[in-house]
Amino acid sequence: MKRYREKRHFEKTAEPRGEGEPSGDGSARFVVQIHDATTMHFDFRLEVEGVLKSWSVPKGPSPDPHEKRLAMPTEDHPLEYREFEGVIAPGEYGAGTVIVWDEGTYRPHSENFAEALRHGHATFWMDGAKVRGGYALTRFRGGGDGDREAWLLVKQNDERAVREGRTPDPMRARSAHTGRTLKQVAAEDGDGA
Repeated sequence: MKRYREKRHFEKTAEPRGEGEPSGDGSARFVVQIHDATTMHFDFRLEVEGVLKSWSVPKGPSPDPHEKRLAMPTEDHPLEYREFEGVIAPGEYGAGTVIVWDEGTYRPHSENFAEALRHGHATFWMDGAKVRGGYALTRFRGGGDGDREAWLLVKQNDERAVREGRTPDPMRARSAHTGRTLKQVAAEDGDGA
C-alpha cells in the first residue's frame, strides 16, 4: 500500500486512503472499473491477501477465449477501492473519471492463489454480472529481469464463453452502482469538468 499512498494527495482526491479490513465472509471479491484517464482503460482488481491486486486492461475483459487481452500490473489498491467511483482531480495521479463497470466474487482454482500469481499464472472462476466463468492471468514478460511486467487476461473455454463476444464500449457503459455513464459522473462529480 506504500506505493499507492505515495502517488496520491488525499487532501485533493476522493480516493480511499486504505485502512479497511477484508470482508470476513470468506469470499474473495473483484471489481472491474472503467477509467477515463490519459488513455481509456479498464482496471481489473482481485482481492488477494488484504489488498486489490490490480491490472490495467486497455480493451477490457473479453468473454471470447480466442481474444487475449493485455493486462499491465499497477500498484496494489486498498479494498475500499472496490466502491470508488468519481473524478480524480486534474494534476493528480490517474486524473480522470472512474466508474464501477462490474463487481462480484471469484473462486481461485489453486489452493494458494497469491503464490500462483507470484509465479506468473493463476486461474479462477468469476461470478459477476458481466464477467462470468473461468479466466486466467498469465505473465509473459518481466517478473524479475528488470523488464516491466506484462500479463494476458484470457477467458477459458467453458459454458460462459461467448464466441465473438463484444468488447464493451466504455463511453456507453453504465455504472454497476449508480447506472451513470462516465460522462454523467464527470459532469455530476467533477463540478462540470
